[in-house]
Amino acid sequence: MNAVQWLVLVIGAGGIVWLSRYALWHPGCHGFYRFFALLAILALIVINLPYWFVESYYSLRRVSATVLLFVSLFLVLAGVWQLWRQGRPGADRRDPGLAGFETTRNLVTTGVFSWIRHPMYASLLFLTWGVLLKQPSLPGFVLALTATGFLVLTALADERECQAWFGDAYRDYCRRSWRFIPGLW
Repeated sequence: MNAVQWLVLVIGAGGIVWLSRYALWHPGCHGFYRFFALLAILALIVINLPYWFVESYYSLRRVSATVLLFVSLFLVLAGVWQLWRQGRPGADRRDPGLAGFETTRNLVTTGVFSWIRHPMYASLLFLTWGVLLKQPSLPGFVLALTATGFLVLTALADERECQAWFGDAYRDYCRRSWRFIPGLW
């Protein structure tokens, strides 16, 4: 790794530690698992950084990676916007492990949430595999699998937390929606 890659890794890891500072003291919460997923994704980005624009723009692998990255961008933007707009984040949900947009008072089940329970985690999955396709390698594949495993654990922990907060309404919602990819998973 070169100096730029090390710098990105150190600064990025510092930001992830700061973002996860509460969750790291509470194993089992969704933020705890998300911390490890984000570190794996960051490491994958860093090792693939030198290859980002090397291959022909129209190669199948590069086009596939670009599609996955655009899907990732759409999912995170749509998910965060809907949580802010319809979830009505508020101070009555006092959990320092939750980001501001996660402190929703209303269960959001429309738009992208009508199909996917976890559009932001799905976004991270698409990001992970899109970045891997930039330059597939054994270390990259291991990091992608690691990130995927921790994102699954993140979603499961988040579902436990949402069931505790929203009750039966969330359990009903889980029965009619997909975790990450509609019709598949």
